[in-house]
Amino acid sequence: MFKSNEASWDRIARVVLGIVLLYLGWAGVVSGGWGLFLMIIGFVPLITGLVGWCPIYALLKTGTKSFQA
Repeated sequence: MFKSNEASWDRIARVVLGIVLLYLGWAGVVSGGWGLFLMIIGFVPLITGLVGWCPIYALLKTGTKSFQA
Protein backbone atom coordinates (compact mmCIF):
# COMPACT_ATOMS: atom_id res chain seq x y z
CA MET A 1 0.00 0.00 0.00
CA PHE A 2 2.64 2.54 1.09
CA LYS A 3 6.30 2.42 0.16
CA SER A 4 8.51 2.04 3.21
CA ASN A 5 10.38 5.25 4.04
CA GLU A 6 12.11 4.19 7.27
CA ALA A 7 15.47 2.44 7.61
CA SER A 8 15.81 -0.60 9.86
CA TRP A 9 17.55 1.35 12.62
CA ASP A 10 14.77 3.98 12.50
CA ARG A 11 12.07 1.33 12.78
CA ILE A 12 13.81 -0.34 15.74
CA ALA A 13 14.26 3.00 17.52
CA ARG A 14 10.59 3.89 17.01
CA VAL A 15 9.34 0.54 18.31
CA VAL A 16 11.57 0.77 21.40
CA LEU A 17 10.53 4.39 22.03
CA GLY A 18 6.85 3.48 21.65
CA ILE A 19 7.14 0.59 24.08
CA VAL A 20 8.97 2.76 26.64
CA LEU A 21 6.38 5.54 26.40
CA LEU A 22 3.50 3.08 26.71
CA TYR A 23 5.16 1.40 29.69
CA LEU A 24 5.69 4.72 31.45
CA GLY A 25 2.05 5.69 30.97
CA TRP A 26 0.28 2.36 31.51
CA ALA A 27 2.45 1.11 34.40
CA GLY A 28 1.81 4.29 36.35
CA VAL A 29 5.44 5.38 36.44
CA VAL A 30 4.21 8.75 35.20
CA SER A 31 0.75 9.65 36.46
CA GLY A 32 -1.80 12.35 35.91
CA GLY A 33 -2.06 14.29 32.68
CA TRP A 34 1.44 13.39 31.55
CA GLY A 35 0.73 9.70 32.08
CA LEU A 36 -2.39 9.93 29.94
CA PHE A 37 -0.42 11.82 27.30
CA LEU A 38 2.21 9.05 27.23
CA MET A 39 -0.49 6.37 27.01
CA ILE A 40 -1.87 8.00 23.87
CA ILE A 41 1.26 9.31 22.17
CA GLY A 42 3.20 6.07 22.69
CA PHE A 43 1.17 4.37 19.97
CA VAL A 44 2.43 6.76 17.26
CA PRO A 45 6.10 5.70 17.16
CA LEU A 46 5.13 2.08 17.84
CA ILE A 47 2.74 1.86 14.90
CA THR A 48 4.94 3.80 12.48
CA GLY A 49 7.88 1.60 13.45
CA LEU A 50 5.92 -1.60 12.93
CA VAL A 51 4.47 -0.45 9.61
CA GLY A 52 7.71 1.13 8.33
CA TRP A 53 6.00 4.21 6.94
CA CYS A 54 6.01 7.67 8.49
CA PRO A 55 3.40 10.18 7.28
CA ILE A 56 5.60 13.15 8.20
CA TYR A 57 8.43 11.75 6.06
CA ALA A 58 5.93 11.29 3.24
CA LEU A 59 4.72 14.89 3.49
CA LEU A 60 8.28 16.18 3.45
CA LYS A 61 9.20 13.73 0.65
CA THR A 62 12.15 12.40 2.64
CA GLY A 63 13.00 9.42 4.78
CA THR A 64 15.82 7.50 6.40
CA LYS A 65 15.67 4.59 3.99
CA SER A 66 17.87 4.90 0.93
CA PHE A 67 15.79 4.41 -2.18
CA GLN A 68 17.28 2.66 -5.16
CA ALA A 69 16.28 3.94 -8.58
